[in-house]
Amino acid sequence: MSKGYFSFVLHGHLPYVLSHGRWPHGTDWLSEAAAETYLPILRILEELIEEGYQPKITIGLSPVLCEQLADNSFKEEFIGYLNQKIQAAQQDAEEFSKYSQTSMLENAHFWEKFYRESLEHFNDIGHDILFEFKKLQDGGYVEIITCGATHGYYPLLSRDESLQAQTKMAVKNYRRHFGRDPRGIWLPECAYRPRYEWTPPVPIAGKQEPYLRKGVDEFLAENYLDFFIVDSALLKGGKSIGVYIDRFEALKLLWGQFEKQYKPRKEDKDKTPREVYMVSSSPEGKKPTAIFTRDAETGLLVWSGEHGYPGDGNYLDFHKKRFPGGHRYWEVTSSGADLADKMEYNRQNAVNRIPENARHFSDKVAETLVAYHDSTEQKGILVAPYDAELFGHWWFEGPMFLKQVLKNICEDDRVELTSLGDHLDRSKSTSVISIPEGSWGEGNHHYIWLNQQNEWTWKHIYESEARMCEFARFWTDNPDKQDAELETILKQMARELMLMSASDWQFLISTFAARDYAELRLSEHYEDFKSLAAAAEKKIKGEALGDGDRKFLEDCQTRDKLFDDVEIEWFAKVEFPA
Repeated sequence: MSKGYFSFVLHGHLPYVLSHGRWPHGTDWLSEAAAETYLPILRILEELIEEGYQPKITIGLSPVLCEQLADNSFKEEFIGYLNQKIQAAQQDAEEFSKYSQTSMLENAHFWEKFYRESLEHFNDIGHDILFEFKKLQDGGYVEIITCGATHGYYPLLSRDESLQAQTKMAVKNYRRHFGRDPRGIWLPECAYRPRYEWTPPVPIAGKQEPYLRKGVDEFLAENYLDFFIVDSALLKGGKSIGVYIDRFEALKLLWGQFEKQYKPRKEDKDKTPREVYMVSSSPEGKKPTAIFTRDAETGLLVWSGEHGYPGDGNYLDFHKKRFPGGHRYWEVTSSGADLADKMEYNRQNAVNRIPENARHFSDKVAETLVAYHDSTEQKGILVAPYDAELFGHWWFEGPMFLKQVLKNICEDDRVELTSLGDHLDRSKSTSVISIPEGSWGEGNHHYIWLNQQNEWTWKHIYESEARMCEFARFWTDNPDKQDAELETILKQMARELMLMSASDWQFLISTFAARDYAELRLSEHYEDFKSLAAAAEKKIKGEALGDGDRKFLEDCQTRDKLFDDVEIEWFAKVEFPA
């Protein structure tokens, strides 16, 4: 008899980059993630199944990521990317051979083999990564959950119509790609806000007056989403542990500005991440939504580049790359080592570290669950949520670690692997609680996504939200004015607004990871939205569009072509008003 349950939860997401640059920021991000994370995760899951294991992991695939992986332009781009990486490895090998650099030559051969096998894998699955994940879900091996449509930061969006659109688009998109309804959602940045009289943090049209907002949980319940994931400090208080701060020096500096204002809530020792709770902030008696809580201790073992397994000196270093090909030939060496001090990567030494790290992690999981069972006589759950891209992209050996941990857990009588949906059915939780507003950043609040550096982005978003809702109300209130061209314009405006609202832009600005690109992208979507709005106004006034207007609309549709089935009505009115 097992003593408890364990669930890996991997959140796959990238912002929309198709037709928006290639390198250093753009489609290469998507190609890197596909080669280093999505294909390797598929591979290790398929290997586990062939070896007789039931992986039972929960995988989040954001709608905007699904749209990109399904796009033929990505598939063509990815094949070209893989061939370019193969060629770059061959060129590196020629140089290393010329200068008798033996270990570097071995690594160049490794990279050539890695990308050749990736290309073969991609060809074998018919260039359809999403369908492979669908097959794993249909076979009962994994559970796929959704996310806000474009990863909009729910607590800071100014209109309930926006939250409604992000959620409804997510459900509709999931149904189209996976042939069923999603049960769970990874809220973007794990950010939650209950119902209350909300004051916009950035004035809207010069005003900053409070108004009643629905809780995020209400939108989930209305769209039949059964559960979401929160950080442990949102459940029980205490000091929060940031998951990004070790990786971005800019975040450490930013946190220093906010740390003095941060006062952790007193810890509630009656609540535990081992249990499932129901959350509701609605006074109308709506069905509550379940929450699963991140386990902070095991989270740090993997998240932290300084204290966690990825900081092991033998693993491949993420930052140091050889140009022009961009391959990596150096090991971490030590978490504090400068790039100039990195040692050459030894693949076998890195592989040899996996069993020990995986055993330490799986034993920690088992010990935690056994201790909880011994003290309560209950079978608890330990939830370990991570960005999927951590495994393979950030931590190259991560998929091997993931596979070994899953094997260890499957072979451990003390622990049972479970998906979150299966455990929710098993737990039959009836305990309804309230949780505060917050995210999974350091300090559990919004400072990463709202600070002096990115406050301007919210002014653009709030202005555009209000205009989108005005146009959508006109559309629904005036059926006699509806025609195909106006519908096309309004749907493209909705796409531009949703892309503008992605939380990625504020994060990249705050971390300085790709600040110029993020600022440019948000500004471009804002300008495109305004130009489309001007065309919509012409139509409403009965004026004919010029050739330039139509060409601009066509270009926007070609450049930002996700979510064919977006609905204008979502922005016209809230289905169940506060």
